[in-house]
Amino acid sequence: MAGSLIPGYEQTLALGFEHLGSAGVQPVVLTSSELSDGEAFEAPEGWTSYREPVWSHLTVSVEELLKQGPVLLVPPWEQKLMSGRRREAQGSTLAEMLGTCLPARPDSLMAILLPATAFVSEAPWAVDCRTAIAEHWDTLIVAFGEGVVVGAHSSFAVAAVFLRARAETRPPLRIFRMSQRDDPTTITQDFERLLNRGGGRVSHGYVARAVPAPHESLAFDLHDPTLLDRRDELASFGSVRRLGDLYDSLPRVHMASDSRWIRSEQSPETVRLIGGRDISRDGMITAPSDDTYWAEVPEKYLLAPGDLVVGAVSRTSDLYGFRAAQVTAESLPMAASHMTIALRPRQELEPQQVRLALMFLRTKLARALVGADGAHVNVRQLQALPIPQPDEALAKALDDLTSVKQQLRNWEAEADTVLESVFLEKTAALARSRVIRSGRTLRLRAEAASQIDDLGYTVRTRFPYPVAYRWRETEAHLSEGDSQTAYGAVLDAAEILLCYTAQLALALARSAGTELGAVAAIKEKFAGGRSGPGFGDWVAVLQEVATSRKLRKLPAEHPLNEIRSFLSDDDAANACKRLNDRRNDQAHLRRVDSIDLPHAIKDAFNDFETLVDNARFLADWPLLDIAEVRWDSLVRTSRVRYRELMGDHPVVPIKAMTLPSNDLEPGSLYLRDPNHGLHLLRPFLIGQDCIKCRTWSTFHVDRVPKGQVLLKSLEHGHVFKDPATDTASVLRVVGLL
Repeated sequence: MAGSLIPGYEQTLALGFEHLGSAGVQPVVLTSSELSDGEAFEAPEGWTSYREPVWSHLTVSVEELLKQGPVLLVPPWEQKLMSGRRREAQGSTLAEMLGTCLPARPDSLMAILLPATAFVSEAPWAVDCRTAIAEHWDTLIVAFGEGVVVGAHSSFAVAAVFLRARAETRPPLRIFRMSQRDDPTTITQDFERLLNRGGGRVSHGYVARAVPAPHESLAFDLHDPTLLDRRDELASFGSVRRLGDLYDSLPRVHMASDSRWIRSEQSPETVRLIGGRDISRDGMITAPSDDTYWAEVPEKYLLAPGDLVVGAVSRTSDLYGFRAAQVTAESLPMAASHMTIALRPRQELEPQQVRLALMFLRTKLARALVGADGAHVNVRQLQALPIPQPDEALAKALDDLTSVKQQLRNWEAEADTVLESVFLEKTAALARSRVIRSGRTLRLRAEAASQIDDLGYTVRTRFPYPVAYRWRETEAHLSEGDSQTAYGAVLDAAEILLCYTAQLALALARSAGTELGAVAAIKEKFAGGRSGPGFGDWVAVLQEVATSRKLRKLPAEHPLNEIRSFLSDDDAANACKRLNDRRNDQAHLRRVDSIDLPHAIKDAFNDFETLVDNARFLADWPLLDIAEVRWDSLVRTSRVRYRELMGDHPVVPIKAMTLPSNDLEPGSLYLRDPNHGLHLLRPFLIGQDCIKCRTWSTFHVDRVPKGQVLLKSLEHGHVFKDPATDTASVLRVVGLL
């Protein structure tokens, strides 16, 4: 092998022996003329070096030296030993030799330094090497080093495995990775931290959660606990399937062994030969260039629309994942070279499945999960990659984003057309008129789109009516200059936001068959009849939803999962607490001094904005007032007329939809989730004309004195007796009385 190791990696080896109880190190180096070019391994300064020139005597020398103390074994290898035609034969010889290196004592300690390929590859010879070692040794530490061999290529990686004689209980495995680019001091400190840990992770290494089986690859990424957590989380997208379950591999043209087919110029008989560099990072197949290869290939090599092509070379140090693209009819005819992996769908896949698969393949996470040795990825490794599959909600979101992207491209193309037409009209007057007229439409589109980034605009136009109305009222009071009124409006609006969201949570929890403990306090107040639920009760409901273990079992697409995130972060929780304290101070006449009031208004509104920003999911949940339901028993569908109460005004047009059920209640409020599921909100939220102001409003139950139900408007705060006679009995059904 070439020369020596860089100082940082040498120090890592020394620390490994020191931690495992070594007082001194005696490395054994083989320089057999049969397998070496004559360059001997240069032991670290101060270490004892012993050379055994005869391969067959190596295991005997190892055994003798192990009787005296720990050993660093460096078998005779060069980079070429692990590549080329003789690789399998040389690897088998190495595996046989390692299998005969036996512990001399129960506490024998040995480290073996080899190319990393021996410990991460799934080639038969590498598996044999790991299996042979595991027959008599426990692996304690694996220390990978990239570019740490002086004189070798900077991408060449080695690994030192620290071994102890097999024990009844397998010890934990620590895996570490460094490169020549890392600061030696930082690496040393990080390795020391890893050696002293019983679990978890440091910057460059970790303690494996489970000891791999002898045949398993020890590739750094395969056993990284952080990476394993991220792999397990992929199921949150909907589900997970192996890429090989979705796609079959296609034959590829090898640039060397199939050179008889390859041409440097295009002809009628040739097809384009695509390599990894022909796939851009954004998933496009680039146009042919002077460097493009062409080939005359059998039909089985031809790609078809819908096939995937993935670059087969991608280093773990890359900032990106794989280069991956879907083949389109426009790019054909084409065949894949051995520098790519070509895949064909096993069955017809939904566009969302393909889109998400391509997006995932381009991530660094996908590259890490493949766990390939070196820069090359083989077909089997890629097909074993877990691919997230979108559920209905995510699929719809992907469709929406794709539609938005296309719409923006259309608008951009329209703007380009207008700009390019300035001097194409017959007269300057016509050109001027066209540009102004068309430009006005495009400008209005852009202005409307840009307002979505304004939280106030989003709330006023896309939030449910009770919340949007309170926001508009608050903005109006803030602009008028009456500080006391404005301060009260901010606190009222915050309470209504919490009240509305809590009522949704109560209704959704009941339909999900989950009983919330916070209902007990509300029930007690109803039973007392003198005071109704307030700010603290709504917060209690939302906090319980955020932390409830029972609700964790709900499907990912259930709307309660969005509500669970409402107060889950510290910023929202702290903002909610401060607003609650301000509300209590107001109620108990601890009013803010007029001098401090402007600052208090600003702080309170900032906290209110924090809550509203966390509640953006409400913009995707229309509040529906069902006006009419007509069931057609012949076609088994209902014609439903409804009002969508989104935005700051209750006067909205009637809309219609067709549903395959007739269980909707005319006159009741419903929540429509992103999957178009409808959730009954009665009796938690009730919609009707207010008896006092004659305006359509939303109400919640405020008090139940002596069995009489009093409703309170979320928009105006008006309170009156519910004209319905069965509300009390319905409250008993849902557990509020």
